[in-house]
Amino acid sequence: MTAQETVRKSIGGPVSVRPLRETELDRADEICRAAFGTFLGVPDPFGTADYVHTRFAADPHAAFAATVDGDLAGSNFAANWGSVGFFGPLTVRPDLWDHGVGKSLMEPIMGCFETWGSSHLGLFTFSHSPKHLELYRRYGFWPRFLTAVMRKQVAVRGAVPGRVTYAELSAVERPDYLSACRALTDAVYEGLDLEREIVATHAQGLGDTVLPPGESGLDGLAVCHCGPGSEAGADVCLVKFGAVRPGRQAGDRFERLLDACEQLAAERGLAKLDAGMNLGRPDAYQRMVARAFRTGLQGVTMHRPNEPGYSHPDAYVIDDWR
Repeated sequence: MTAQETVRKSIGGPVSVRPLRETELDRADEICRAAFGTFLGVPDPFGTADYVHTRFAADPHAAFAATVDGDLAGSNFAANWGSVGFFGPLTVRPDLWDHGVGKSLMEPIMGCFETWGSSHLGLFTFSHSPKHLELYRRYGFWPRFLTAVMRKQVAVRGAVPGRVTYAELSAVERPDYLSACRALTDAVYEGLDLEREIVATHAQGLGDTVLPPGESGLDGLAVCHCGPGSEAGADVCLVKFGAVRPGRQAGDRFERLLDACEQLAAERGLAKLDAGMNLGRPDAYQRMVARAFRTGLQGVTMHRPNEPGYSHPDAYVIDDWR
């Protein structure tokens, strides 16, 4: 991606799209909150959770701004998980809705995915909004199963034996663990790689990654955001991504991974544990329900191409692509 601006004509006048600047993050955050708040009919849907500053810090080169008459009109962010790429939040100032700003913000995002060589693309959006579904359908995304963003109250559970976290590892140990994480996620879906999320979460102080061991190596991993200023918000531990080694007893490994996440939340003094579950993974979903997770927000994931990716019955993965 170059910093050269591209100009598109819209009903409201020229829309310029360029890389988002660090000096614009507070304004981009205000627009993000106003856009979601207007659509949902609530004053501030995020509270102390932060999606704008954190995603910019994770990869400034994958953050884009739209301007109209020199003023910030919206922003969008892309995420690189190896062979998997997703984007969001895409937000536009409510007074500029239906003026082509959202479409303009899609173009550099698709360019990112092409540059990265991402083979499976996705997003999370409102399942009840034909306008959102139609916008993304134009770029080849198709709606598949619903995704439930679920929550439970943190309970005191027994410690997961041998569990370590990324922050507890020495600088010498971390490369080997990152390689083990890459091998695990590659077994879940070819080329899936969460190294950027693991490292960014640690570098920004947003939370930690739990790494429960197994008899023959790493059994699972879960990238968790903790508390205000992260994507979780006050008193919440959010599992941004979690997965276990596939195969026999994957369901049992998934239970232990959930235990490890709840243990981290308890250690941080957080009362709530949030996790997203795609309903294309029915056994994993049912196990979460049995542990008293309840759905607070529901949306639909859209995929390009129209394939399940890692959202199928044999996958034990936690994510929500918000």
